[in-house]
Amino acid sequence: MSAPSPALSSAAPPASGRAGAALGRSRRAGGPAHLSPHALLSPAQMGAADRAAPAAGVPGTRLMAAAGAAVARAIRERWAPTPVRVLCGPGNNGGDGFVAARLLREAGWPVRVALWGGRDALRGDAAWAAEAWSGPVEPAVPGCLDGAGLIVDALLGAGLSRAPDGALEALIHAVNAAGAPVCAIDVPTGLDGASGRCPGAAVRADLTVTFCRRKPGHLLLPGRALCGALICAGIGMPDAALDAIVPEAHVNHPDLWADAFPWPRSEGHKYRRGHALVVGGGRMLGASRLACLAAARIGAGLVTLAAPPAAWAIQAGALTSVMVEALPPDGALDQALADPRRNALLIGPGLGRAPEGRDQVLALLATGRPCVLDADALSVFAGRPDALLDALHGHCVLTPHEGEFASLFDAAPEVAGGVGAGGASGTGGAAGVGGADGVGGADGVGGADGVGGAASAPAESKLQRARAAARRAGAVVVLKGADTVIAAPDGRCVINDNAPPTLATAGTGDVLAGCVTGLLAAGMPAFEAACAAVWLHGLAADQLGWGLLAEDLPGALPGALAVLAGMDRDAEE
Repeated sequence: MSAPSPALSSAAPPASGRAGAALGRSRRAGGPAHLSPHALLSPAQMGAADRAAPAAGVPGTRLMAAAGAAVARAIRERWAPTPVRVLCGPGNNGGDGFVAARLLREAGWPVRVALWGGRDALRGDAAWAAEAWSGPVEPAVPGCLDGAGLIVDALLGAGLSRAPDGALEALIHAVNAAGAPVCAIDVPTGLDGASGRCPGAAVRADLTVTFCRRKPGHLLLPGRALCGALICAGIGMPDAALDAIVPEAHVNHPDLWADAFPWPRSEGHKYRRGHALVVGGGRMLGASRLACLAAARIGAGLVTLAAPPAAWAIQAGALTSVMVEALPPDGALDQALADPRRNALLIGPGLGRAPEGRDQVLALLATGRPCVLDADALSVFAGRPDALLDALHGHCVLTPHEGEFASLFDAAPEVAGGVGAGGASGTGGAAGVGGADGVGGADGVGGADGVGGAASAPAESKLQRARAAARRAGAVVVLKGADTVIAAPDGRCVINDNAPPTLATAGTGDVLAGCVTGLLAAGMPAFEAACAAVWLHGLAADQLGWGLLAEDLPGALPGALAVLAGMDRDAEE
């Protein structure tokens, strides 16, 4: 993916440390590149690192001791001493629980340990940790929770293979009904760490302590809501155990794209900062205005709104720094596109779903210039998705929510079935089935225990679906939600984690589309522009706080940009 013509860009060329092919690696001064701290690892990858650690000089018992110590420390920092019930499973997750139990008891906390399964079933490092616990071990049954002031969930690890059933399912229900706060080790029991999905009952935690790197399931719904507050603790995992791992995704962070950010230069002028063209519709006029203001605030040197004749006077009277021009009555875009300096194009906010909207979208795509397609620019192709998907190119960014995504991609075999069980992400099987992405409840989690189980939900995770859609489209896909996923056609993928719930209000998506467009106009490559726009959009919303309206967001972008600039200065120092 290449940026627009340098003559239209004021951005410095991307360096190789934080952008492009080096997405998954960070480089220490004078040393080799190591796995980025923002990398997300699947349970299978983390297991491979655990197995590789002894050969790199760090035995598993040392890692387990550090993990249990991190859990005990997090509990002591968050809660006052209270009766603790530590529920241990038969694997290494249970071993971490035994270590945490011992350290809490040594610190004077009243601790009882309950084991799921027989003690003679413990093996390896978990058996070592259990041997160091000198107190009694009782069966992990619902009755063991009586009188608990805090529950530690160390039952199952992140590599869930099937829905909990029988007595284990009953124990999960009892944990959720106990009324005591819950600290989960690695992931809450019942949650698939690779996909964020729950095939059945799952523990709802107040705090989750994981180790070394986060997993996709910590950030994707419903997993994010089930984890509560999340701590990722270092446990001394050697770099050599991680260096062979190719991460499947990353947490969206400026380290991944800051080198490509188009800060204004002293020798620049407005045309070097790019000219964004927004094609508006004749209804919901505020949508295109929001997009224009966002594009101008985030970095475009000029912004023009092309409006239908009936809307021209209204739009021209409402906008000051944005130029407004009238389209011809038939909506043709020939004149609007005649100026090649209009180097980034947006269509969709307020467009409407009239058939001529399809012609306008295809006309923009035919220019080969960077394009952002949002809202109605996607919905207008419902029933004819291939007409759009076959016209896209690598400089395009699509910003669908789940409904728009479904209308475009659910019928595509590459997306609906091409990344199922055993796919590239290493998930699949029963663990990848169940739950719903962003469905049910205010936090995207429903059901009696706060766990969704919609039978009609897609089997693939949101991460898998976005990656497959980007590959099919040959364009960047921003699959929006509280757990927005940004995917590039070359396989790069990030999950955003800074969007506050206040963004769930009308018009914020239009602002996001304008942010992407403004950064494209200023010369940022499509994937990096999408990642930066989503992150800045979330930060601006977070700074605004409660009571946010979409029209507040463009004015909050300078504050978010100031934070980003400060981070860049800190990184240079």
